Amino acid sequence: MENEEMSGNIIDVNEENYEREVTQSEIPVLVDFWAPWCGPCMALMPAFEALAPQYEGRLKFVKINADQNQALMEKFGVRGIPQLFVVTGEEKQAVKGRTRTRLSAELDELVE
Repeated sequence: MENEEMSGNIIDVNEENYEREVTQSEIPVLVDFWAPWCGPCMALMPAFEALAPQYEGRLKFVKINADQNQALMEKFGVRGIPQLFVVTGEEKQAVKGRTRTRLSAELDELVE
């Protein structure tokens, strides 16, 4: 099996492993729709990567490449990136925070 982890606790999710990694996850999942050409996505990445270890065991962090996963983009109704969601089973909630502090505050409310 190929290594799906991008960096530390962050998993690269696509249409093939979405069900297993997101829908069937036993803990809530923070989904980040991004693309390598997207400036704001790259600006968000350090905060996303810094927070992942802090939520280990309480929140799974995954990234979905928007260019390669159009069906997932449609499923979530994503019109622009970066776009974050916390997913618990079939329920999803948009996350608005884009800085480490705001993101952390918002995640604390959603996962506690």
